[in-house]
Amino acid sequence: MNVVVTDDIDGSDGAGPVAFGYQNVFYEIDLTPRNKAQFAEALAPFIAAARRATRNAAPRRPRTAADRLDRAAIRAWAHEQGLSISDRGRLSAEIISKYRASH
Repeated sequence: MNVVVTDDIDGSDGAGPVAFGYQNVFYEIDLTPRNKAQFAEALAPFIAAARRATRNAAPRRPRTAADRLDRAAIRAWAHEQGLSISDRGRLSAEIISKYRASH
């Protein structure tokens, strides 16, 4: 069995895979050496001005009001109210909501 990989742009034979990313989406396209050179030439000024980033880098999550809560105070309040809450881990939205309503 023979597999012929064709160029995804012009359909010519002898293509190989080229991987690239744009706006946190990664792509692969099969290009012949000629089209691969054209692709690289088109991207060259942008690559020259860019900085490298890791592929898996996730954007930082913006801080929210919940991040600024005094979790220790919320836990102490919840215990005083007789609410079932663990001493560690994430605080439920319900507990935070009740705490805010009482303060």
